[in-house]
Amino acid sequence: MKDFVAELKWRGMIHDIMPGAEEQLNKEMTAAYIGFDPTADSLHIGSLVQIMTLVHFQKAGHKPMALVGGATGMVGDPSGKSAERNLLNEEELNHNLKCVQQQLEKFLDFDCGDNAAEVVNNYDWFKEMNFLDFIRDVGKHITINYMMAKDSVQKRLETGLSFTEFSYQLVQGYDFYYLYKNKNCKLQLGGSDQWGNIVTGTELIRRKAQGEAYAITTPLIKKADGSKFGKTEEGNVWLDPKRTSPYKFYQYWLNASDEDAANYIRIFTLKSKEEIESLEKEHADAPHARALQKALAEDITVRVHSRADYEMAIKASNILFGKSTTEDLASLDEDTLLAVFDGVPQINVNKSDLNDSEDYTTLLSDTTQGVIFKSKGEARRMLKQGGVSINKEKIEDQSAKPEIQLL
Repeated sequence: MKDFVAELKWRGMIHDIMPGAEEQLNKEMTAAYIGFDPTADSLHIGSLVQIMTLVHFQKAGHKPMALVGGATGMVGDPSGKSAERNLLNEEELNHNLKCVQQQLEKFLDFDCGDNAAEVVNNYDWFKEMNFLDFIRDVGKHITINYMMAKDSVQKRLETGLSFTEFSYQLVQGYDFYYLYKNKNCKLQLGGSDQWGNIVTGTELIRRKAQGEAYAITTPLIKKADGSKFGKTEEGNVWLDPKRTSPYKFYQYWLNASDEDAANYIRIFTLKSKEEIESLEKEHADAPHARALQKALAEDITVRVHSRADYEMAIKASNILFGKSTTEDLASLDEDTLLAVFDGVPQINVNKSDLNDSEDYTTLLSDTTQGVIFKSKGEARRMLKQGGVSINKEKIEDQSAKPEIQLL
C-alpha cells in the first residue's frame, strides 16, 4: 500500500490528523468515508477537494466510501453557515442524490475487489429510527457541554441556531458510528470545517462501542487574492456541464494566478511530484507561456468532462483569444458558442438585413437592430484597415454585396 498521509502532506492537503490515524492506515487496508451535501443536483469544484482525497485514498490501497446525505440533507449542517438554509422536500432530495452519485462514479473505481468504492445513503439507516430511539440510544452519550464547545455552534449563538441545526453533529456522529459497526469504517475524512462533527463521531464510537476511530481533515482552499475559491461573477463553478459549460470550466482554471495554479495543480490533479516540479521549472523559465495553468486546466477538464470537451474548450478559446478558422467556429455546439460570447458586446441582425444590405459598409453601420460602427465612414476605415472579419474570414472588398454563410 502507498503512504496515503505522506501523499496528502506533500500536496498540502492535510489540516488536522487525529493521533493513531497514520498507524491505522499503515497497519491494514482501512475503510474511510466522506459525506457529500445533496442540497443541489450537482457538486461544485469545492467538492473536488474531497473527491480527490477519496481518489488518493483508493490509489493508496484503501476502501473509499462516499456518503450522500439523504437524511442529513433534510436537517442542514450549520458548519460555515451564517444562517439556516432552506430544507428540501423528499422529491428534490432524491433527484439531487441520484445526480450526485452519478458524478462520484466518474472518479472512483467501484469494481476493483476489496477496496472497491461504495456509495452509501444515511437515509437507509435513519428512516426506521424514531426520535425517542435516537435521543435514548445516541443523545445520552454526548453531553450538552461537549456539543456547545464546537466552533460551528459557537459562531451561530449570536445570530441564532435552531435545535434542528444544533442536533446535526449528533446525526453525523451516528453516521460514523453506524458505518463503524456495519461497514468496519474506522476513518472519516472531510474539510477542516467538519472537524467538530467528525470528532463527535469518534467520541460516540468510543463511548457507545468502546472502539477506536480516527479523523483526517483537509484545509479549506483559499485564493491568493483573498477572493473565494470556486466562485465567479455568475456564482459557483459546477461539475455539471449544464450548470457550468466545459468552456467556462476550462477558463476558470486557465485564468488562475501563478500562485494559485501552483497550489491547485497539487490538489486537483494526479500528477506526480516530479511532473509538477518539472512544470514549475518550465513555468519559471517562461511565465508568459502559462505552462502550469494549461496543464492544470487540461487535466481537470478532461477528468471532470472529457477529452472531447477539453478540445472543444481549446477551440472556443481560440475563437476569441487566438488563431482559429471558420471550420473551428462551425464545429462549436450552440451552448459552447453562447458561452464563448457571453459578456462580449453584441447585436442581433435579422437574416433579411444580411440579404438586403447593399455592401459591407451598410451592413456594419445601418441595421434595424443596432449598429456595429457609428457611421459609414468609421465602417469604411475599419474595413480598409483589415479590422473586420466575419466568421473568422477577413473582409477584403468593402463595396461587395455581403454573402455570409450562416453557421
